[in-house]
Amino acid sequence: MNTPPHPTSSPVVDVAVGVITRADGQVLLARRPAGKPAAGYWEFPGGKLEPGENPVEALRRELSEELGLELEQAYPWITRRHTYAHLSVRLHLYRVLRWSGEPRGREGQRLSWEDPRAPAVTPLLQANHSIIRALALPPIYAITHASAYGITAFMARLRGALEKGLRLVQVRERDMPAAALTEFAIQVCALAHPYGASVLINGDVNANIGADGVHLTSAQLMRARSRPAAGLCAASCHTRDELLQAAALGVDFVVLSPVLPTRSHPGQPALGWERFAQLCADLPMPVYALGGMRTDLLNTAMQHNAHGVALLSGIW
Repeated sequence: MNTPPHPTSSPVVDVAVGVITRADGQVLLARRPAGKPAAGYWEFPGGKLEPGENPVEALRRELSEELGLELEQAYPWITRRHTYAHLSVRLHLYRVLRWSGEPRGREGQRLSWEDPRAPAVTPLLQANHSIIRALALPPIYAITHASAYGITAFMARLRGALEKGLRLVQVRERDMPAAALTEFAIQVCALAHPYGASVLINGDVNANIGADGVHLTSAQLMRARSRPAAGLCAASCHTRDELLQAAALGVDFVVLSPVLPTRSHPGQPALGWERFAQLCADLPMPVYALGGMRTDLLNTAMQHNAHGVALLSGIW
């Protein structure tokens, strides 16, 4: 599949958008002032690219002009296309974790720090609803590894990780018989849900066991003509074509691997960080880096377009 994830036949306005995030996880939203289109709607700060600007330059200028902030660090995140009645926009989204100054509405706009999982301000500008959903995804995506520890010992490790804040888990046990795998998945859901964690089931296991969604293998992804209807949908990717297929299906997020060499696949060529970033460029869905990952690589991953890291052995 070699088509871009969005059609490009109509003129598109490029917009740089900053997801300004405090240490407590809250994000800054701004209310469009009177006199502007969609006045009264809430949105993430940003604005249109001027001729000759790249998205980071535009974001730096817009944050200074709109909020009085000096941009210090912005991580490339996702690129979303949205069509309104009067125009189409391509939103180049960056997560802004470091800045100087105190935000103030220099154009008369109201500002509010909000929990991205449940913003209290309304109404949101339409394009921001999908951004909010993507922001709700945690930075760590853990893949079960009961084969290495045994089910009883693994469940104890899972409980420990949940108590430390793990909130997204994929059940993937390739060597476990189907009946045992179903029972194991039920146990994982029962343990994870009271902590507010989401559980996705990998591959062909019946997801009708209280799980929160499915994780497609790359083979399933390339065969699919539509995304599963219920719950979260993720997919495993290794190539740009697979990433574009995932974008076309509208999956919630993907895992791209292998980024670094791993002990489980010695000798297998790894993408490396620069190639990983190239493959992730201009995608509409969050991407987790997988392969040789550790929690202390999260910042590096984010610098290279990743939403977060996926861990098989590095978290248990």
